[in-house]
Amino acid sequence: MNSPKSECQGYRGYITSRPFFGERAPQHVQNLVIRDYCTRRDLRYLLSATEYVMDGSTMILEEILGDLPNIDGIVLYSIFQLPIRPDHRRSVYERVFASGCSLHGAVEDFPIFTADDVRRVEDLWLTRQFFERTGKEG
Repeated sequence: MNSPKSECQGYRGYITSRPFFGERAPQHVQNLVIRDYCTRRDLRYLLSATEYVMDGSTMILEEILGDLPNIDGIVLYSIFQLPIRPDHRRSVYERVFASGCSLHGAVEDFPIFTADDVRRVEDLWLTRQFFERTGKEG
């Protein structure tokens, strides 16, 4: 399903070289997953932007968010590459939706178009964080 901004140029991929929740995927694999996701959903794929390796950095994500008026949306390799802080994630969702764009998690095969989608993503985040904490303590 395409976003309503048909005059825009496509969907920017977002990848990282650092681990997230103990997971790590090579950048070329992340790009393959994003490209496949876009192909299956008939989305025009733009080359991915790669986040800086510094822990907690979202500088590249911020650049992509600043470019939202010129693109249809963002395809993350994983929804777990979103910022760790819930208030920062909320800001990402709000900026994407306010621009008439959409957000997608490729590896989870999860488009984010509505507030209900955001609630489901946040539930997945809480679940993942719970298991991350209990796995380290056990």
